[in-house]
Amino acid sequence: MEPPADPRGKAARVLVVFDMDGVLVDVRQSYYRTVIEVVRRFTGRRVTQAGVHRWKRLSGYNDEWRLATDWIRSLGGRATYAEVSRECRRIYLGRRFDGNIVRERPLVAPAVLRRLSRRFELAVFTGRPRKEALYTLEKLGVRRLFRRIVAAEDVRRQKPDPEGLLRILRGRDPRSALYLGDNVDDAIAARRAGVPFLGVLPLRGDARRLRAAGLRRLGALDVLGSARDLERRPASYA
Repeated sequence: MEPPADPRGKAARVLVVFDMDGVLVDVRQSYYRTVIEVVRRFTGRRVTQAGVHRWKRLSGYNDEWRLATDWIRSLGGRATYAEVSRECRRIYLGRRFDGNIVRERPLVAPAVLRRLSRRFELAVFTGRPRKEALYTLEKLGVRRLFRRIVAAEDVRRQKPDPEGLLRILRGRDPRSALYLGDNVDDAIAARRAGVPFLGVLPLRGDARRLRAAGLRRLGALDVLGSARDLERRPASYA
């Protein structure tokens, strides 16, 4: 990938756009745990994280509350999206950001992101509401490293629509960017925007076993074990 030249004759930095959940932040004990708890409350059925990953193989489930709603209905429950999302927010956020959101942990150390920010222009495109995205990024101490953050409220059409990526690009050559994501809607959004895509899934476990092949079919250049790998192997992609 050749970086574009700027008007002063210097090469512009490659733009690296991160999804948050599963890429920058471990959400197994926050979003995924919430989904499992809510499905059990509405159906009485015990479900597992492997089930979450099976749903995540499908387009349309970047929104965990939509995933929980359809999962409940598939098990015979009659809950509406509004009912499910209200219960999910209560468990995930708690009263004052003291719910499952406190269980989130970084997948990329702040020191690694600081080093990447010296080499690349960094941005975030997430399906999270802005309030939740900023809370976690600020808690991890990395908010200032990202030039642009596009969250759920910033677009009219959610992933897999590429609107968020196009907002971040602001007319620049999409081939001068990379998007790192962990699910099919990230890959589809990148393909529609013309942005090279890198999958990010743990090297072992249900996420890679159930989702890696789908990301490759959708055009992923590679499926990294961690976004940290970008620091060690950037030349192949950027």
